[in-house]
Formats: sequence, C-alpha cells, structure tokens
Amino acid sequence: MSADTTAPAGTPRLVVLGWGNESRGDDGLGPALLRRIEALGLAHVTAIEDFQLQLEHAMDLDGADLALFVDASVAAPAPFAFTETGPREGLTHTSHAMAPEAVLDVHARVLGRRPPPAFVLAIRGDAFELGTGLGEAAAERLEAAWDFVRPLIEAPGVGVWRGMLRG
Repeated sequence: MSADTTAPAGTPRLVVLGWGNESRGDDGLGPALLRRIEALGLAHVTAIEDFQLQLEHAMDLDGADLALFVDASVAAPAPFAFTETGPREGLTHTSHAMAPEAVLDVHARVLGRRPPPAFVLAIRGDAFELGTGLGEAAAERLEAAWDFVRPLIEAPGVGVWRGMLRG
C-alpha cells in the first residue's frame, strides 16, 4: 500500500496521541491502535506515541484542526468510550502522567489560544501486569475501536465526530 503524499484540499489536520506501555498487558492498546492509524499513511494525520502524556505534547497540537487522544482504561465501558474533552484548569501540570485535559490547558496557556477540538478514545483494558501482552478480550476491543475510529480518521470532521460520541 502506498502512502498518501498530500491531503485533499480542506481536510482538517488531525493529531493523534496514543500512549501506553506494551510491556504491561492491556496498557499497550493505545500504541497498538496508533500503529494502525500510522499504517494508513494519511497526509492529514500526525501520529505521536509515548509512554505517557507530557507537557511537551501541548506543542504537538499547535496548528492542528482536531485532536484525538487514545489510551487504555480500566474505567471505560467495554469495548471503548469516545468522548469530547477540553482544557481544564486546576489539573496538576507535572512532567508525568498528565491527563488530556491538562495537555489542552497547557496548550491554551502557553500559546494564548484555544486548542483544537479534542476527543478521547478510551479502550477498555483489564490486565496491566508487567511482562504480559494484550489479553484476548483487549484484542477484541482493539478491533471494535479500530472499526469505529478508522472512518473518523480517514475523513475527520468535528461535526461528524460529535455525532458519534458515546461514553
């Protein structure tokens, strides 16, 4: 499959941040989905993987029209939750384990403007033990999340995404 080299005119620039640790079982859901998104080779998508969100990720959103945060979650309903989020003041801005809302707040404070509309795809995970891979249930949830998010990635639009919200 050849990668797209140019985005169609008017296609929103999308930044996808996926995080987790594949050495900790289901915590690898975010990076696993992010690799699938990267494999699409879409010019309008910037995919960023890390072990956790950090202050510097606020700058990765600069110039984006839309943002998607992807992670595993023990609190999400199975197979996943898709929600809209925004900057939230009062969250601790440390260099470790930031929430998407804190990254968005740092973006607003540092750059002096609202961050792009942002959404969270939280894929249900159950087992996070060190030295294990994705569990069978997590692998099935990954497939469901992929089937849901792929058309949103291929043709991003905030109105369409808001119409797909599910928690």
